[in-house]
Amino acid sequence: MNRKIVLTAACFFVLIITKAQTEADTATMYPGLQYRGDTTKPEATEFYKPVPPVVTPGKSFGDAPSDAVILFDGTSLDKWESANDTTKPADWIIDNGELTVNKKGGGSIQTRQKFMDYQLHVEWKEPIDIEGKGQARGNSGVFLASTGPGDAGYEIQVLDCYNNTTYVNGQTAAVYKQGIPLANACKKPGEWQTYDIVWTAPRFDASGNLTDSASVTVFHNGVLVQNNFKLRGVTRYIGIPYYKAHGASSIKLQSHGDPSKPISFKNIWVRPLD
Repeated sequence: MNRKIVLTAACFFVLIITKAQTEADTATMYPGLQYRGDTTKPEATEFYKPVPPVVTPGKSFGDAPSDAVILFDGTSLDKWESANDTTKPADWIIDNGELTVNKKGGGSIQTRQKFMDYQLHVEWKEPIDIEGKGQARGNSGVFLASTGPGDAGYEIQVLDCYNNTTYVNGQTAAVYKQGIPLANACKKPGEWQTYDIVWTAPRFDASGNLTDSASVTVFHNGVLVQNNFKLRGVTRYIGIPYYKAHGASSIKLQSHGDPSKPISFKNIWVRPLD
């Protein structure tokens, strides 16, 4: 057989194998995410299957360990600032040890201290008389690295999904518009819930090129819902995720702006891992 034909055939089979491996890797890292249609519209990045199974969580919460940085202890917002104007203090409401979103112009807030890799504990509660449906029902978010004002960064969704349906990559504990949670562990509105998160920030070389993607593991009320999920870039309401070089970043809590009643937070602490 002609050597040229043999080499051509070999290259062809290598390309097929490589393509199959790439597709398999993509499916493993980003299950269920194959964008369709016009990606300038939000519907192109919203998915409704597979629906995560409902899991009933336990009842205990976590106290801060001795080496944790206390971000909110129920008394002060000294560790926080406005996410839209970092020269201004955080303008949320503290009452009875709880931190509640200020929907009358308070905006999102972020930590003054910046972090790379860390373990984060956050407790949050939807109002017992929450109203609305879909994404307009107690919407907020924990941004693991704020990359700018507004919703810039990498978001873990906060939402009331106790008997409330929405697109599954935007429900409670989703890596917003990227990672579908492994379970729906939501408690009823009015009950305190927990996120325990291990975040590994993305890495970039001196030229700003991505060398290692960000990854996140999330426990919602003690239930594993994100297992070392590799992010495709910043989370976006419209459009495809992308990476842009950055270093240590603030942790941000979102004031979403939906018309439902505001949610509350408490007992927020972080353990830097770098």
